[in-house]
Order: sequence, then structure tokens, then C-alpha cells
Amino acid sequence: MILITGILLAAPFFSFAQNIGQEIDFNINFSYDLQGREELTAVLTKITGKLYFYADKEWWQEFTSFQKQSLDVVFHNLAEEFEKKIYPSLTDTFGFESSPGIDGSEKITVLLHPMIAEAGGYFNTGDVYSKFQNPFSNEREMVYLNSRHIEKTDAKYFLAHEFMHLITVNQKDLLRGISEERWLNEARSEYTATFLGYDEIYKGSNLERRVNDFLKDPKVSLTEWLNRKEDYGAVNLFIQYLADHYGIEILIDSLHSNFSGIESINYALAKNNYDKDFSDVFTDWAIALFANDCDLGEKYCYLNKHLQDLRITPVFYYLPKTETVISSFYSTAFWALNWHKFIGGGKNFILEFDGDDRSVFQVPYLICGLKNNCSVGFFSLDGEQKGKIVFPEFSAEYSSLTIFPFSTDKISGFNGKERTIPFSWKVSVEEKTREEREAELRIQLLARIAELQAQIRNLQAQLAASGRNSDFQPISCGVFNNNLYYGIKDSAQVRCLQEFLKKQGPEIYPEGIITGNFLSLTRQAVIRFQEKHAQEILHPLNLQKGTGYVGEKTRTKINQLLR
Repeated sequence: MILITGILLAAPFFSFAQNIGQEIDFNINFSYDLQGREELTAVLTKITGKLYFYADKEWWQEFTSFQKQSLDVVFHNLAEEFEKKIYPSLTDTFGFESSPGIDGSEKITVLLHPMIAEAGGYFNTGDVYSKFQNPFSNEREMVYLNSRHIEKTDAKYFLAHEFMHLITVNQKDLLRGISEERWLNEARSEYTATFLGYDEIYKGSNLERRVNDFLKDPKVSLTEWLNRKEDYGAVNLFIQYLADHYGIEILIDSLHSNFSGIESINYALAKNNYDKDFSDVFTDWAIALFANDCDLGEKYCYLNKHLQDLRITPVFYYLPKTETVISSFYSTAFWALNWHKFIGGGKNFILEFDGDDRSVFQVPYLICGLKNNCSVGFFSLDGEQKGKIVFPEFSAEYSSLTIFPFSTDKISGFNGKERTIPFSWKVSVEEKTREEREAELRIQLLARIAELQAQIRNLQAQLAASGRNSDFQPISCGVFNNNLYYGIKDSAQVRCLQEFLKKQGPEIYPEGIITGNFLSLTRQAVIRFQEKHAQEILHPLNLQKGTGYVGEKTRTKINQLLR
């Protein structure tokens, strides 16, 4: 764990002798201390080649002389592990802490005090600065360990983890004047257990603990650090994947760069000649967590032997084979993982995605055939973060579809304040494909056209038989005195109107049907007549388009033409 405080300025050096039994007051982090204290008095209990061991005086005084001797052996063994393995391995790989430090000493202070059970230790960046710059600084290169875990085997890991923070603050803050993003700072420290071989025995290891932490809430943001167990789980499993596939050089080069967080990883990937960026790696990691299958692709699995059986359980959706539409709404955070798996469905499977258009989404997916032969694809999203994919014959050819939507547009300045980013998807399941539906519609339209043509021929035959189908028959109707309108049936006046309209030519009444029923064809003919004589019929009424209603102005024009 790391606590970041202080103003980044140049610091003076202090040098003083330290002797066994010496008592010193230290500022501590109340949120980790078992009693919620902000300061304590500690006793110097052991000095080794690289370490000062200070113990909380209250805690230390609880032990008998014999118990203190036993603890002295514990301190000795931990110092041996640090000086022969942890220190040389980490400094040879990642670089050194500030030495001599602000206290003028090349030794590192380890302060032991009782902490809350879930804490193994913590680190305070502010300690490497003077009290002029940070009033709560202890003015030492130091780490804090939970005295309640000091006799356990994982004490060496906690020491390595916190020491890696001390390396980072020197390599980033002091040497390059830039602070590392919290999530990546913790990720490197988490990786020390694997790097030093402490995770080789998986049972009871830090790696096993972090896997369990992550599985409790795998949808956590990788980058927005909230200091929860699942945050540690996420960064651990990401850094395991990153080092697995791209080498520890990515961790080293990103640490030694003038960038932080995502930008430092992009820098390190480019420096090591990889044609991928952080977003690409994140995508592959999301698929690896779900599939974890090297046969799917070299990047879609873990290489660590302890993680080869790790698989995330997605949210399942079982779709009926009958026609249906299902919608669902969710929210996510920047660089948080989501897995949604669809099984079943009918012939035609349509999945529409809609993300918040104030953000930028990526939506990779995994489509699997009936023989579990899977392939990776990507939604093509527009500027509004919308996209659609269609799988005809889905139930006949595929066993499942899994999508992995995530938001990518924030790449720096993570402060632990998770912004809620909404997204949704809609699934449509159809019994027939679009092509089948279009073919059926064409057949229905052709059948309807044939039916209408038959009706027209029948009507024309009836008119011919009655002697009323000649284009040259004189109009036998008199003056139009009544208004006529859509819906009138079996009307002699309407028959007269139709005869008149037919006489106006095919541009007015192309069908020429005389039935006595004022329906759609007659109405359209009246509209054409009105618009042809708009100056006399429509414009006086302030109309631009015909209405199909035979009112006073329309009757006046008809009667004028009948004279």
C-alpha cells in the first residue's frame, strides 16, 4: 500500500547516530493503525547492514525477554532475506532507492506497529521530503509493516512490496520529477512476489489471495484506484498478463520513462518494438480472462502456470428461439471490464450496442461455433457510440456470442473518483432472415398487384358492356350543386364527377373507372384537377396543395368547363 503526500521540492540531508534501545517519535497513518493513532513512540530493536528495525513501544513492551529474543531471530531472518535476495534482485532490475537518503543514511527504516488485519504494510511518499516541505514527514527512507504479520511467511513479501514503492518514488518523483499513477505504482509492487519467486507455491501465496480478491468483483476499474482488495486483485492480474506476454522490460522501461500510467506503458511498448498500445493489451487481457485459451490466439491466455485455469464467469443471457427483443442497461467506469454472453436465439440474431456518446467505447466480441471453434471480432461504432452486428442462421451455426465493452477515452489523471458511464444493448431474435422476409413481401406485393389488375379488367368489362367505357361519350350530367367528398358510395353525382374527371384526360384520372364510389382513386383525381387549376380553386383559399374535397370553388370550375 502507498500513501502519497508532500510537496515535491529539493530536500536537505540530516545525519545522526542510531543505537539499539533508542526511542523516536514517528508520524503514522491513522487509517491503518489498529488504534487509529496518528503518531507513536518506537524503539530501535535491531540494526543490520541495510535495515533499521523500529518497533512500536507499546507493542514491544508487551513481550517478555524470551519473546523479544525470538522476535530478534525473526528480524534477523527477514533482514537476511532482504539483503541477500529482495534488495539486490529489485535494485538490479528496477533501479535504486534514494541512497543515502534524506537522513544521510544508506539504511532503510522498517517501522513495525499493529495494523488492521487486512493491511500487510504501507508506504508514505512524504517521508522522503523534509519537514519544511511536508510537516508530517519522518525524514527517512522507510516502510511500515504490520507487526501482527511479522512472524508469518508473507512478511518478506510485504517488505518487498513496500520497498518497491521506495524504488518508484526515487525513479519517478526524485529523479524525473513526475509522480506515478497510483494503479501502476501498486501493480509493480504487486508483481514483486511473482518476480522474487514467492508465488511459486500457489497455495497461500499472494497471487492466490489476489485472484480470490479479483473474482469477488471483476468489473472493477483497473485505473481508478480506491484502495480496495479487488483493486489489488485487478492490477495484479493485469501486470501478470503484461509481464507474461511482453516481458518485464515493459515494467522497467515504463518506470524509467518521463511518463506515468498508461502513457508510460505505451512508451515502453513502442521502445520494445511492439505494434500494440495499452488499449490493445487491455482488449486482449479482457478476452484472456474470459477464454484463457492459447489455441484461440497467443495473446488470449495466461502463461503463468498458476493462472492457466483462471476464467471469469460472464453474465449469461439465454435467448428463446421464437421472435423476441431484449434490452438491457448498464453503467461502467473507465477501463473497467464487462462480460456479457448470449446463448440460444433463432435464425436471425441482431445485437445493437449504444454507449454514452460523451465517452469512447471499444466492444470486442467472441463468437463461438457449435464445435467450440471461436473467433474474435469488433463492433464498428459511429460517432454516437452506436453499432450493430447481425448473425443469420445464428442457432444453426453458433453456440454463443460474448461481448466485452469498455470505455477508453481517459488515459491520465486518475483520482479514484469513478465516473459512471452508461451503455446499453438490444438483442433481436427473428425466426426468419431479412432476405426471407423481403422475398415473402415481394411475393405478397406481386399477388396484390395481380389481384388489383384483375379487378380493373373486370370493371372495364362491365363498363364496356353498359356502353360507358368510350373516351368520346358526351357527358350526360348537369350542373354540380352539392359538395362531394371521400367516402360517398353508390352516388349518381359521384358517377357524374368520375365521368367528368375521366374526360379531363389520363394526366387527371389515369384509371378512368366509373363506379359511383368516392374512394382513393377519385380523391387523387380531384386533387390533380384542383392543382391543375390552382389559380382559380386553391389560391383564393390560401392553399398550395389539393384537398380532394369537391367544394364551392371546385364545383364552380367544373360547372364552368361543362358549359
